[in-house]
Amino acid sequence: MTQPTQDDIVVGVDHSAISAAALRWAMAEAAVSGRQVVALRAWTFEPVYDLGAAVAGTPQTVADRERKQLDEVVGEARAEHPGVAVRAQLVEHSAAVALEEASKTASMLVLGSHGHSRLLKLLVGSVAEHCLREASCPVVVIPARTVPEPEKDAIAEPEPAGGYYPGPLL
Repeated sequence: MTQPTQDDIVVGVDHSAISAAALRWAMAEAAVSGRQVVALRAWTFEPVYDLGAAVAGTPQTVADRERKQLDEVVGEARAEHPGVAVRAQLVEHSAAVALEEASKTASMLVLGSHGHSRLLKLLVGSVAEHCLREASCPVVVIPARTVPEPEKDAIAEPEPAGGYYPGPLL
């Protein structure tokens, strides 16, 4: 693994829309500051937890899938910021540890927050929370609420007969 340099902005990239938003934010920052972006995707081979990996069969096929997904996200971000240098990096490790290690030589760490509930954080932990505590460089967390929700299907919800419909009840 090539370590990020002191001028690199490291971005944690997974399969989520919020990590793609974090990558776009980091690339916009790099466009202004003249720094390079390292899009870091960490992965592990745990067939017990990853049913797709169990079907795929080998750590190499999982790595290939992860590389393809990383390259797609980076390609989309490059299209929006063509003048920014970005390097895609795949690391076989847990996301929290890989990002913490990368933070030791990076100028900035950028992450997307999935906005999980407190209960879920207690059960599975949070990469962003870990990085905020343990990173060796400044950390920027892009909140999940900044990513627009995908548009619903064009099928309209029926309105109840006979009166005012205030919208869905929360």
